[in-house]
Amino acid sequence: MPEKILLKKYSNRRLYDTKSSRYVTLEDLTGLVKSGNQVEIVDAATKEDVTAFILTQIILEEARKKNFLLPIPVLHLIIQHGDDALGDFFDKYLQKTIQNYLEYKKAFDDQFSRWLDVGTDMRKLMPNMMQGASAMDNFMQMFAAPVQTKPKNPTDDKDIEVIDDK
Repeated sequence: MPEKILLKKYSNRRLYDTKSSRYVTLEDLTGLVKSGNQVEIVDAATKEDVTAFILTQIILEEARKKNFLLPIPVLHLIIQHGDDALGDFFDKYLQKTIQNYLEYKKAFDDQFSRWLDVGTDMRKLMPNMMQGASAMDNFMQMFAAPVQTKPKNPTDDKDIEVIDDK
């Protein structure tokens, strides 16, 4: 697991990455989190942990770009029932639900990829497997039921109808 990256937030809203000794933007921070890094953001003056506030700000900025974060009825419920219901929901259910979703999605993607690999391998092998098919057909014909013939017209031996018992 990657180590936690410490960032300091200054009063001018700038974020300073103490690991790489440089200022970062919210986009840079988004990239760090998307690549799997854990971050901790502290206010440089008060030493207060502002990680949740800054990460929420990133989520809201992304939602503003798409003009959608949560369905409107859900937003109404959040406002109606206040922070208690929302906090309880996030603490108990949402994190685990998202983790489970991501694990199942990864497992499904891995399995589907393996199926595609098997299909690709079989396509490569099929021409080799089917090369001897004509010889096998001839061999299997030896065990087939005999073909019976009888004249169409008993008086004319030229027209013979083939009857196949298959």
